[in-house]
Amino acid sequence: MPDDHLKDLILRTVEASLDAQLRAVRRLRHGEAAAPTPRPRKGLSQVDMAHDVLKQARGPLHVSEILTRIAAQFHVPVDRESLVSSLTKKVARGDRFVRTEKNTFGLRPEGR
Repeated sequence: MPDDHLKDLILRTVEASLDAQLRAVRRLRHGEAAAPTPRPRKGLSQVDMAHDVLKQARGPLHVSEILTRIAAQFHVPVDRESLVSSLTKKVARGDRFVRTEKNTFGLRPEGR
């Protein structure tokens, strides 16, 4: 059963990538500006999803595990570098997250 879930996740990710590429080709073909069209927000941000995952984990997790759990729980692909960058900025500001080890994040005690 886990193989079907992984297969579905990979196929949805590839489908989203191909859809974005097709939209870009169509914009270029019709002479439209290359700027991406704004998408309506459909829910939580990457940081909010990471916060929820860490809250449920009740302890720090490596970014790879955070990404795996976000994909399983929210069914959305999240870019690793983008998430690490966002979490690192939050850590630097003292906002909700702490860095316990390299690429390992947890929640500040008051953020739980």
